[in-house]
Amino acid sequence: MYLVLLGPPGAGKGTQAKRLQMALSIPQISTGDLFRHHLKNATELGQLAQGYMDRGELVPDEVTIGMVRDRLGQPDCANGAIFDGFPRNINQARALDTLLAEMDKGIQIVPSIYVPRDVLIERLLKRAQIEGRADDNEETIRTRMQVYEEQTKPLLDFYSAIGLVVEIDGNQFVDEVQRDLVAAVTAAS
Repeated sequence: MYLVLLGPPGAGKGTQAKRLQMALSIPQISTGDLFRHHLKNATELGQLAQGYMDRGELVPDEVTIGMVRDRLGQPDCANGAIFDGFPRNINQARALDTLLAEMDKGIQIVPSIYVPRDVLIERLLKRAQIEGRADDNEETIRTRMQVYEEQTKPLLDFYSAIGLVVEIDGNQFVDEVQRDLVAAVTAAS
């Protein structure tokens, strides 16, 4: 089972991806984790990414896709993976389709966690206070949401066009969101 977990910042994707990983016994693939791994281990891809980051530039899709390709080649991904934070745009979604097709695999479901915008802002501000994240103020939160709307939200149309999106109500307790996610994924397998 290969699935792409979508939702705006603060929807609980990271929390739910970790819980799904346990429930489904397949790895969570987070681009943030991939970047940290490659940078820490000074891999060729990590050094390439570091060069862009040092110049204050966005890391190109090709580098990110290279990291995902490397991760998918590891044995624990043979039976599936939960993509969390990837793809972030249509180009990456097409590249992921190509990578999986090379393995005779494909995305089977795209759960999209929906939470009203005002609730998201409230959650993120609360998280910023709890975790002491000075970078999570209302202005940066609104900017992150704008980036999501412009770059990532079009993935809903992309995956809806091929019938893979299942909307999950993220405005409920964590366990209830998990229950709905597991039910949707089980129905798709």
